[in-house]
Amino acid sequence: MTAKATSQATWEQDVLQADGPVLVDFWAAWCGPCRMVAPVLDEIQSENPEKITILKLNVDENPELAMKYQITSIPAMKVFQGGEVKTTIIGAKPKFALEQDLAAFIG
Repeated sequence: MTAKATSQATWEQDVLQADGPVLVDFWAAWCGPCRMVAPVLDEIQSENPEKITILKLNVDENPELAMKYQITSIPAMKVFQGGEVKTTIIGAKPKFALEQDLAAFIG
């Protein structure tokens, strides 16, 4: 399973109006660390399908959202809940570190 993509067009419905927590992975195709963290996020999503939704946002295709959420380096992950950013995670991390960062949502 791979994380579903979101975009400017679907952002409001996918992220801001979502029922539970949504982790958005801000990434780009040319970013090596982004490609490294993607399968880890897929694992976390498949192990916690009822607790968190993980979406990907290509910053090259959606520069307005990258600017709005002050994405200055990637990979960057933000957890949204109730339309607000609750947590920001910067950089590729191993699974156990990401799970610690997400403990409040998947614990």
